[in-house]
Amino acid sequence: MSHAFSGLVRVAVSTPAHSSVGDALSYASPAPLPPGQLVRVPLGTREVLGVVWDGLDEATALPPGMAPRAVAGMLEGIAPLDGAWRALVAFTARYYQRALGEVALAALPPQLRELTPEQMARRMRRPAAKTAVQDSTNTIESIALSAEQASAAAQIDANPGPFLLFGSTGSGKTEVYMYCVARALAASPTAQALVMVPEINLTPQLEARFRERFAPLYGEAAVVSLHSGMTNPQRLKSWLAAHQGPARIVLGTRMAVFASLPGLALIVVDEEHDASYKQQEGARYSARDLALWRGRAQGAKVVLGSATPSLESWHASSPEVGRYQRLEMPSRIGAGALPRLRLVDMGQQPRGAVFAPPLLAAITERVQRGEQCLVLLNRRGFAPVLHCHACGWKSDCPHCSAHQVFHKVDRTLRCHHCGFAQRVPRACPGCGNPDIAPVGRGTEQLEEQLAALLRNVITPERRAARVARIDADSTKPKGALEEQLAQVHAGEVDVLVGTQMVAKGHDFRRITLVAAVQPDGALFSSDFRAPERLFALLMQAAGRAGRDARYVAAQESAPEMWLQTWHPDHALYAALRRHDYPAFAQQQLDERRTAGMPPFAFQALVRADARSQEVAQAFLQSAAEAARAAPLPGLDQVFLFPPVPLAVQRVANVERAQMLLESPSRAALQRFLAAWQPLLHAERSRHKGLVRWLVDVDPQAI
Repeated sequence: MSHAFSGLVRVAVSTPAHSSVGDALSYASPAPLPPGQLVRVPLGTREVLGVVWDGLDEATALPPGMAPRAVAGMLEGIAPLDGAWRALVAFTARYYQRALGEVALAALPPQLRELTPEQMARRMRRPAAKTAVQDSTNTIESIALSAEQASAAAQIDANPGPFLLFGSTGSGKTEVYMYCVARALAASPTAQALVMVPEINLTPQLEARFRERFAPLYGEAAVVSLHSGMTNPQRLKSWLAAHQGPARIVLGTRMAVFASLPGLALIVVDEEHDASYKQQEGARYSARDLALWRGRAQGAKVVLGSATPSLESWHASSPEVGRYQRLEMPSRIGAGALPRLRLVDMGQQPRGAVFAPPLLAAITERVQRGEQCLVLLNRRGFAPVLHCHACGWKSDCPHCSAHQVFHKVDRTLRCHHCGFAQRVPRACPGCGNPDIAPVGRGTEQLEEQLAALLRNVITPERRAARVARIDADSTKPKGALEEQLAQVHAGEVDVLVGTQMVAKGHDFRRITLVAAVQPDGALFSSDFRAPERLFALLMQAAGRAGRDARYVAAQESAPEMWLQTWHPDHALYAALRRHDYPAFAQQQLDERRTAGMPPFAFQALVRADARSQEVAQAFLQSAAEAARAAPLPGLDQVFLFPPVPLAVQRVANVERAQMLLESPSRAALQRFLAAWQPLLHAERSRHKGLVRWLVDVDPQAI
């Protein structure tokens, strides 16, 4: 039991952004309160949830004449949050330049904030689910691993890590994770494991596999999920099960990195390269990086897994750096071959062809044989823009510097930035021309065109070919994604059209052909990470083909990935053709080393949102000048670039500008940012029309 405080206590509460109250607040407590205790405290006119952080010496605590307000009550029945959890929150707030209370409260389930102590007490009185415990040693020994899987698992057993499990798509990384979880849980009756995936839509199938393996050993209550797609009561139930101990395995998305796990022994970050692990609003933390910090602080092993690791992780696991131990699993389970890459030069195809004739012929042939195909296009909607050829009008969003996307299904124009939607006009609003046409392509249009092109194709079951679409629009209704995936798994869909949602993690057994229709855009992006993301996406998408070695062996042809491109000689496609991630990574790292970019330098972005672009840029400019005038610590090692507008500079009638900071030293950048905070707060009041500002440390998109 940790030391309890009475008298004055500091409590972390969520204060309004930019209130410059970044630390815990002082309250009076007649009863002793242990650190980590959840309490209700008055804040302004409201009563809010807080976490007791530490105690204060009354002699030095408050200015004379100031009487502290009293703690209103504590949430009884919930054990205090331990020192390891508080250390994680404190580090996150410090590193990502946010208020302590904001991070602490965002890391707790929302329902804790709403329940009164009485409601909470009632909830805690409900009987907990009984956990069955059997001898798990036999189960571990009965797990059949391939030679590569067994070698990786033995290394994880024998060494402290952290580990980068570099396994090709279909090499059986999940089986290694499950083996490591089984070992960790068998070693101690209180041990817990955290397994993270990048997307909510990957949790149901993972949960099913973990439940099947571990529920017979530890009971149904031992496996829980934590992600934002759950209802508040479900999230609270999972969080409490993890915090109080019955949950031995927590599966979740990036938010799960903050789960209270007193017995944490193992953290797995699957698809560790995925940009979804970086939070894009509020405290902009990287869950992968926090998992590594938490593992080191709590003495838990950390396994990062990917077929296309992030360049940061690849560099950290290189022999010359050696911060992570790299484990390789190059072969697919069941000796299945990786799909062959076929590049189609669009310069040699008929003008205006959406699908090159050879690709269409290949899709037709596969469908006629009863195989499934996946067509990837990373743009939802029917067309990116409606256009009038008479006067040049385009379907621009009135509130953003972006186009409204044409969605044919419900005849709407929708902005994917601010959400503004309106009916499609009958004629051009500019000149009255009734002939306005869609320009460009989205998944809706591909689905429609493919259905038309394949309408006479008959499958071995003597039925017409079926085309389906999975993207953020088609999966909005509750349960829609599960239903659509079930149809694909059951063989009711012959061609699946989708965005990156379907390119990662899914285990489709009968897909033998994957096609990427318009991948070239990322080759020439201004974002230096675009090639890395494109390579990962295409390699992951290719990995959906030919996953079932027995099924492929029974077919007449090998699995294939088709890529329609205007640049067939590009180095990225050459590496992709050889499935050679190490060569691609080496070339990218050499470029970044020369240019002084991450992982060889460290970055932060300061962003300003304002009523006008001038105000946004003026705020950033004067904040930079104040930093130089001070001069702030670390300034000699930090380079401040001039402020520039964002690529989409206006969203929901708010203008956005950003300023990039770069340093060869992470410590210098951190020192500078910490000292800069008060100056940024001070500058804010001098710029009328400034809506908000924020700091993004280690940004993923610039």
